Amino acid sequence: MDFILSQNNLYIVLIAVVSGALLLWPSLGKRRGSNPVSATEAVQLANRQQGVFIDVRSPEQYKAGTIAQARNVPAAEIEAKLDTLPKNKPLIVFCDQGREAIRAAAALRKHGLEAVSLEGGLRAWSQAGLPLSKKA
Repeated sequence: MDFILSQNNLYIVLIAVVSGALLLWPSLGKRRGSNPVSATEAVQLANRQQGVFIDVRSPEQYKAGTIAQARNVPAAEIEAKLDTLPKNKPLIVFCDQGREAIRAAAALRKHGLEAVSLEGGLRAWSQAGLPLSKKA
């Protein structure tokens, strides 16, 4: 006990505790689901866990080009259409640049659904060389 209460050793213990907390911080954020996923992680989530892509842009933007198999649920209607979304599959929410998707994914998580946002949105998806499909 004298070792810990010594002035110099107290600083060392304090530094160790603070460093440990800072190292744990990123993993705690991921556990809450607040961090966006990259395009590669989104593809893996869709393939391994049957994740569903949710496009929260307007119907006009959706028709102009989106991720194949994506469902269009505009951000303004997300809470009204909760019953139409799968409850047993992860939802990968995206918009043009990712900003609106972060808010939509948070709203979905608030209602108990497993949802993540696509980092960088549809622009990052196409920059990664991944395909887009036009809807009729």
